[in-house]
Amino acid sequence: MTLRPFIEIMNLALCCMENNIKDSVSFWKNLILVFSFFTLTPLILGVSLFSLISLSSYSKIANSKVLGTASTLSSSSGLKVFASLPVNIPAIGGSVESGDARPEIIRQYLTIYNSPLVPFADFIVITADKYGLDFRLVTAIAQQESNLCKIIPPESYNCWGWGIHSKGSLGFTSYEEGIETVTAGLRKEYLDKGYDTVEAIMGKYTPLSNGSWAKGVGQFMAEME
Repeated sequence: MTLRPFIEIMNLALCCMENNIKDSVSFWKNLILVFSFFTLTPLILGVSLFSLISLSSYSKIANSKVLGTASTLSSSSGLKVFASLPVNIPAIGGSVESGDARPEIIRQYLTIYNSPLVPFADFIVITADKYGLDFRLVTAIAQQESNLCKIIPPESYNCWGWGIHSKGSLGFTSYEEGIETVTAGLRKEYLDKGYDTVEAIMGKYTPLSNGSWAKGVGQFMAEME
């Protein structure tokens, strides 16, 4: 009797066992992959969705803050006036409240030019509101007329060339009186009588100007936007 048939049977058995092992390994491997896919995929998707929602919410909040700031500054900064395109100067109502940017705009502008009007920045804005003027107008005229009060008759406190006549110019007892008088005068003698643009004001304020007065005042107002 030969051993060959026995050996062939053993080889066949081993081959079957090996195939069974491979099939078993492949089965468990596939099972693990399927389990991992259905477990990890929802988790990853959930984390990604949460991140997108959080980022979107943060962007909306940030944008709303930026827009809010810009809106505050725009509503309190006054009208943009350019000499080449005359625009009506609107009345600005209300009083100066906490957070009003206008006094700081005036204060910084006066500080840049080392003007003696720096301590009166708040008073300039309060008085402009009182008479319904653009808060930049009185400061811009002072810049045009006297380099912000640095070139004026001694002890006159007249930074605006206000009340100039053949015998001289009007004097005030203080800068506060000058600011009050000029602001009230611009309302009563100019805006209330239809001189409601920089160029129209120039025609009465300094009729001999070739247009440079209005151009200068308009430019200075634009610098305070």
